[in-house]
Amino acid sequence: MTPKELEHFPAVIRINVQWGEMDAYQHVNNTVYFRYFESARIAYLQKLNFSDPAQTGGIGPILGHTQCKFIRPLAFPDTVSVAARTIEIREDRFIMELKIYSHKLGKLAAVGTADMVAFDYQNFRKARLPQSIRESIEALEGRTFGTSSTDTER
Repeated sequence: MTPKELEHFPAVIRINVQWGEMDAYQHVNNTVYFRYFESARIAYLQKLNFSDPAQTGGIGPILGHTQCKFIRPLAFPDTVSVAARTIEIREDRFIMELKIYSHKLGKLAAVGTADMVAFDYQNFRKARLPQSIRESIEALEGRTFGTSSTDTER
């Protein structure tokens, strides 16, 4: 069952916390949260058919920026639900919201964001987000996003 906090996220995965993910302080190491986020991002990208640049003319996603706000420590044993959704689309990227929910605690453990930049892997440079991907995001999210200017420095 999807936790209430994650109901509006089109990509939600469940991950069992592993004993080896804990550090000397007996909680899941901070780097693992980013791996959990990565797994949710990949699940989202697969729903869009945007994980393989060969399928979109050499244009694919590359992580431009990510951040995490740690709310509660996780520990073994636990199962987490990790969710991803798009909250903004720009000319050359889309911004994702990410959440980690602890089933043992019954609460959010972390929230974050990720900038997924369209990248031309053949010419090794940033690219425009393909219109087909924008349309796929809007279909997956069940809403239309407004136009936004390019943020080339972000």
